[in-house]
Amino acid sequence: MRKKTAHRWQLTVIMMVGAFVAVGSFWLVQVVNQAGQDAQVDQHRNEPDYIIDRFSMVRMNKAGQPAYIISGEKLTHRPVDDASDIDKPTVHSLSGDQPPMNINADTAHVDQGNTRVKLNGNVSVVRPAGPQAQAMRMTTPALTVYPDEERMETASPVALEMGNATANGIGMKANNATRAVQLGGRGQLTMPPRAGH
Repeated sequence: MRKKTAHRWQLTVIMMVGAFVAVGSFWLVQVVNQAGQDAQVDQHRNEPDYIIDRFSMVRMNKAGQPAYIISGEKLTHRPVDDASDIDKPTVHSLSGDQPPMNINADTAHVDQGNTRVKLNGNVSVVRPAGPQAQAMRMTTPALTVYPDEERMETASPVALEMGNATANGIGMKANNATRAVQLGGRGQLTMPPRAGH
């Protein structure tokens, strides 16, 4: 009788340990599967939700007038940070008071609610002459543009032509609304001789 009771207790303990191992294994498999699903969701979250080829979009100002046009060969939008990458972008300013300005580059990254455009690679800025402004042309490897504020800046080398004058520097801040341009670093300015001298 004692042998049967002892044997039953051993069998009961073995079965309980086996049940705990089975439940623990099932729980571990569930945790691993959930971690894998979360990793897949994170991976998909960074995938583009839409891609547009040869696009053009118009941004309006607070008065309801067109402020600028952004176009390019391809726009890729990612929902994880609500940012867009653009191949061969062009930003065309439509400021009513100042001459329109065209900015071209190899690539652009648009973020912060479409209020900041980071341009990279062969950045070129061209503004034609106007009644109160000289023609301007600028080249730089990288440029950050804040279209709503009509300002731009870079910490990269800059080559600038305003009228017949040329300037080079490291870093630049410019405001199209006030026509103010500030070059940084030790630069070089070349002014043409005045007519008649």
